Amino acid sequence: MISIDTYSFKGKRAIVRVDFNVPLDKETFEVTDDKRIRAALPTIHHILKSGGSVILLSHFGRPKDGPEEKFSLKQIINVVEKNIGQTVQFASDCIGKDAKERSAALKSGEVLLLENVRFYAEETKGDIGFAEKLASLGDCYVNDAFGAAHRAHASTTQIAQFFPRDKMVGFLMKAEIESARKVLNHAERPFTAIVGGAKVSDKVLIVENLLNIADHIIIGGGMSYTFYKAQGGTIGQSLCEDERLDTCREILAKAKEKGVRIHLPLDSTIADRFAADAVTKVTPSNQIPDGWMGLDIGTKAIAAFREVLLASKTILWNGPMGVFEMKAFENGTKAVAEAVAEATANGAFSLIGGGDSAAAVQKFGMSDQVSYVSTGGGALLEYFEGKVLPGVQAMEA
Repeated sequence: MISIDTYSFKGKRAIVRVDFNVPLDKETFEVTDDKRIRAALPTIHHILKSGGSVILLSHFGRPKDGPEEKFSLKQIINVVEKNIGQTVQFASDCIGKDAKERSAALKSGEVLLLENVRFYAEETKGDIGFAEKLASLGDCYVNDAFGAAHRAHASTTQIAQFFPRDKMVGFLMKAEIESARKVLNHAERPFTAIVGGAKVSDKVLIVENLLNIADHIIIGGGMSYTFYKAQGGTIGQSLCEDERLDTCREILAKAKEKGVRIHLPLDSTIADRFAADAVTKVTPSNQIPDGWMGLDIGTKAIAAFREVLLASKTILWNGPMGVFEMKAFENGTKAVAEAVAEATANGAFSLIGGGDSAAAVQKFGMSDQVSYVSTGGGALLEYFEGKVLPGVQAMEA
């Protein structure tokens, strides 16, 4: 793979696939979190400083039947300009006349943002012809959209074949891949994986794959109650996937066979209803009474998890410990974030797996106290499930 560090961008138009799928306020349509835009800045600035120009490609939302005003990237131009620090041109299409003319006239040091690639169904279908039209707009291709690397779409995967000697990953993608491979292939031990979230079905593949590489697996969130029910516990009205009870028993058996320690929350903060102002109390996680539901891990679970994490040298975190969006049920996730930060300060390598985990460390002000926060929740999850990421594979071919 060509390195972005050594490639000569002078006089070249670089097509840069970014992930600018940022959240907007539903009423004002203003960007509420620009971290995905900020994450692409090192790559963009490097190309501009090297004498090249930048053509930005991105998806935005999930339009179903062609162009939709609410999914137009023109809504974020002012935020992109503010972050890059210069004027950004905008093409009202990504392959039409406007895109062709603007890209052809682009001068060194200039930036052009093309309209949402998902306004064409060919994008998500991975259409070769559509990819070729996108490729015709530039002289080289840089993929810096790790968050979309698990999609075999035209602008993330197929386009790469039209630049056999002029394709490379950006700084963000490079950092994401290196961090993931460090944990997956070169983890310093003890290696602890924290897996949370609502459903076992969402995380079963990553847990099964982690059984081959982790020393400890901490399981929290709603999915932990399916594990407890599988062992004969009573969980009240807590989240449970009855169809996954056998899966949980199989995972526990495999872990024992492989010598991997599974840590379930000893106790839980339970509530009489799913609400921020619900009545709460703490009980053993396998003794939750009828009419009550577990919405966070309890104090004993926090202490036990903290002990494991502080003894770890490598930590992977994917999924919260409870409904951390509600203040009454944020303690477990916050305590885990604090323990991960402390372990990192003591020399451990910690990778936060995007999505809710990234939102949690950001909420609690700890993003800069861990080793790396991934921008690609779904992509990182699939990588740790053992799947090949087509967006990465296309750059290595």
